[in-house]
Parts: sequence; structure tokens; C-alpha cells
Amino acid sequence: MNKKLVAVIILLTTIVSGLVFLSLHYYLRSKELEKQRPIIITENERRIYSPTFPDTLDFCGERVPLEDFDVRERIEREILVNTYWHSASLLYFKRANRWFPVIEPILKANGIPDDFKFMAVAESGLLNVVSPDGASGFWQFMPAAAKMFGLEISDEVDERYDVEKSTLAACKYLKEAKVKFGNWTLAAASYNYGQNGIENQIGRQRSKNYYNMFLTEETYRFVARIISYKEIFRDPKRYGFYFTDDELYQPIKTRNFLVNYSIKDLAEFAEKNGMSYKILKIFNPWLRNNRLNNRSRKTYSIKIPVESEIKPITE
Repeated sequence: MNKKLVAVIILLTTIVSGLVFLSLHYYLRSKELEKQRPIIITENERRIYSPTFPDTLDFCGERVPLEDFDVRERIEREILVNTYWHSASLLYFKRANRWFPVIEPILKANGIPDDFKFMAVAESGLLNVVSPDGASGFWQFMPAAAKMFGLEISDEVDERYDVEKSTLAACKYLKEAKVKFGNWTLAAASYNYGQNGIENQIGRQRSKNYYNMFLTEETYRFVARIISYKEIFRDPKRYGFYFTDDELYQPIKTRNFLVNYSIKDLAEFAEKNGMSYKILKIFNPWLRNNRLNNRSRKTYSIKIPVESEIKPITE
């Protein structure tokens, strides 16, 4: 082989070996320095933490057995979901400021523990929503159950959308369930699972302790969600929620306009009472049509916002 070619090959080999050595040296050195270098948190870095789990929890004065790993993990799941589902939870805080003052006195007057206001949050997020199965309103009554507990449902009126009347109906249900099952936790579970369903499971599983029962995932999550909302609302800052009172939705004062006659055109009725059709519907979502054919001359209470300075009309 040509001596010059050999010399070139040897030179290139030496250079390549040197470069490999230097690269390896600097790589190992950089790793060593990286270990010694303090961790620098950039301004935009996000860190996700698991909230400190409370030592004790109760629902309606009934102790939650957190020593049971399954119970603890179920409730922790709901606390994590609602802590980090920021937009939804913030809206719950905002709406609760408007609607809890309506719900709380009705619960109290009917001997229902205040904790059940969080069941309305779990059911509907404090909105008049409709489920795929046809359950409606804050308390998500199905038509048959709604009628059973005193709510009117027709083409023109659906009192499941009346917060006060549907809260009263929920109170009737819960009082009945408490008498049947002996504790509020099972009463809450039955609101999701059904009274007959809970009764059948008590017989099958030989237990009247909700936390010892094997039920559906939906019912497990339902009760755990109620408890988690109670805990997060108890101490919002602990779970990362910071807001001022003026950022919450404020209650809106209304006056009751009693009607025991038919209204052929609700838009005209609204106009005569100094408000738009939209405002009438917002404050009276139980009115499901553009008229009220009150043939039975039942007395209905239509809410009119005080701020609108409504002038009463003569029938």
C-alpha cells in the first residue's frame, strides 16, 4: 500500500478517535455538572400536586370510614377530579352563592341536613339540565318520581324546573328514604340507585351500612362526589381556589306575582310587567310554553325581578 495513503489513514483514525474521546469526556462531564446544579424552576413551569387528604370526614354527621382503603380512594378520586377540573368547580362556587340561600332554608324547614345542598351540585351543577334519561332540574327528577312527590308536569308547566318546589320534593323523598333505611348516607345513595334497588341490596348483602355494600360505580361516585364537594367548599384555598365575594354570582331579588287565570301570550304578559320574554323565562323556567292555559284556575307564583321596577297590572 502507498505509504502516503497509510499515513493519511492513520492520521484520520487518530483524529476520529480524539473527537470520540472528547465527546465522551464532555458528555460525562455535563452529566456530572447536571447532578451538582440546583433545580431551576422556570416562571411558566406547572407543578401538579396531590392535595393533602383530610384526616376525618363526615356526611350529615355520619362518620366516613377513611380507614377503609376503598372508601378513601373513592373520595380521593372525586376530590382530585373536582380540584383540577378548575372551570367546572369555579362555576359551582359562583352559582352556589346565588342558589344556596334559596335551598338552605327549605332543607332546614323540612328537617333535612344542610349537607344535602351539595347533592344538588352533584346532580346538576346547580343548573336546570336534562339528562339523557329525561331527568330534569336542579334535583334531576324523573317524571314519575316528580309527580309522586307533588310536582306538576304538563306541556305548559314543569315544576322540576322550579328550584323551590323541586327542593321541597327532594326533601320529601329524603325524609321517606331516611325512615326506610335508618341513615342519611343510604338515603343519599338511594336517590341515585333507587329505594327499591337499595332495599334489594340490603337483603342480598345483609348489611345496612352503605360503606360495606357492593353497589354500582355510578352510585359509588355519586355519594363520594357529594362528600368531596362538601370538603372543597369547606376550605376552598386548601384546594387552590381563590376568589372574592364580588366574583361570585349574586342573588337577585324577586317579587311573587300570583296568577290564577290563563295567560294567552307570555311575551305580552312580560311586556306589560316591564320585562322581556327572556327575563320572564330565566326567572320562571318552569313555564315551558309561550302561554299558560290555566283551565283549573290554579294559583301560580310568577317571579319578577325587583330591579325591573315592575308595575302591577289589573286583570
